[in-house]
Amino acid sequence: MRLLSVILFSFLISGSTTSAQTISLTPIPGTEVSFEMVLIPGGTFPVGTAENSKLVKVDSFRMGRYEVSYEEFALFYHRELDTDASTNPSGNYTVDAVTRPTPQYIDYTFGMGRNGHPMVSMTQQAALRYCQWLYQKTGVFYRLPTEAEWEYACRLGRTDSLAEGRLNEYAWYGENSTGKYHQQGSRKPNLLGLFDMLGNVAEWTLDEYRNDYPEAIGNAPVDNPWLEPTRKHSRTVKGGSYRSAAEECTCTARLRSSPRWQRRDPQVPKSRWWNTDAPFVGFRLVSPVQQPSEAEVMAFFAKAIVD
Repeated sequence: MRLLSVILFSFLISGSTTSAQTISLTPIPGTEVSFEMVLIPGGTFPVGTAENSKLVKVDSFRMGRYEVSYEEFALFYHRELDTDASTNPSGNYTVDAVTRPTPQYIDYTFGMGRNGHPMVSMTQQAALRYCQWLYQKTGVFYRLPTEAEWEYACRLGRTDSLAEGRLNEYAWYGENSTGKYHQQGSRKPNLLGLFDMLGNVAEWTLDEYRNDYPEAIGNAPVDNPWLEPTRKHSRTVKGGSYRSAAEECTCTARLRSSPRWQRRDPQVPKSRWWNTDAPFVGFRLVSPVQQPSEAEVMAFFAKAIVD
């Protein structure tokens, strides 16, 4: 824990946790929609609980200040909202070349709100396909965070410490949510300026779920660990949601995805796009500071998206 504290102290004394130097605004080309990313400086920290932890290292990355919103995802979901406008240097983007989500079988906002609310109930594959679309649109590589990156950002922002005894101020969870998710940013951010890291909606990570996660990622110190998927379930979800108990809204708490989340999906096989019974799950973007090559990006999506 001392390593994490040193990193946090160095970051805080720079006075830049919420400065323009650490928060960047990214417009989605051809639209009026934009999103904010927060710079997360790389470092080393013990992942997991005090009883079972592993020292890991993560490189610097940018992380979505908010969970991906309905407005952002709708540009991908609804072809008529997208345009051929692109900032990708390849200049090859066209709306007609994009594979888009199939229609939901029920109201995919579950009556809880659209504008300014997080997008929910997509499968992990659909979240990754949104990231792939955003790369094609902008030329910048976005993906889901690894479990290690997500926990690192949560703990570096001292999210647990800030929320201790005051979770109501930082999170929408079972005791204060009135059974629904809420507008993004309507609770306090952590010290990095990240909103809703705990509660509101839980967030997909890249990793396959393992009960023995600290052991499964290998020998310490581990650089940028990622437990690569081998099948559709189970994957690790972090942060807790509007339905969660307080003890499930912590930086170290983990949830495993389940086929039950598609219980009401009539498709055979089940949809690769929607978890019709998971209105409590959304996602948050990350983008590595050191951007990979186009070939590396293509190889990543080929490996990460398992239908």
